[in-house]
Amino acid sequence: QVQLVESGGGLVQPGGSLRLSCAASGFTLDNYVIGWFRQAPGKEREGVSCISKSDGSTYYRDSVKGRFTISRDKAVNTVYLQMNSLKPEDTAVYYCATHSCVDCSGYGCAIDPTEYDFWGQGTQVTASS
Repeated sequence: QVQLVESGGGLVQPGGSLRLSCAASGFTLDNYVIGWFRQAPGKEREGVSCISKSDGSTYYRDSVKGRFTISRDKAVNTVYLQMNSLKPEDTAVYYCATHSCVDCSGYGCAIDPTEYDFWGQGTQVTASS
């Protein structure tokens, strides 16, 4: 069985931190461009961050730059999203996904959700007093 499982979400005070995990089973995650996305109630799903397949380049939407960090741990087949200085507007269900590109080495990454084809079930992040 192939799957992506997000974990690490929860309820945190504004200004607090969470580390989300995206763990893969049945395939090797480092063979893919990986993106993190989020969807708040009543809003469209939006890209948060991505990490490239080969060179480790990353991209972040402007609103999370300097606060969020995406990384890989190949030893445990997991991609992380470290989220610091959380704000109420960060509240959403967070998803990880694999990019649809097959031969995309050297192209970095993008956070258009329509370019991703395999998704986890999501984990809830709530930043609220």
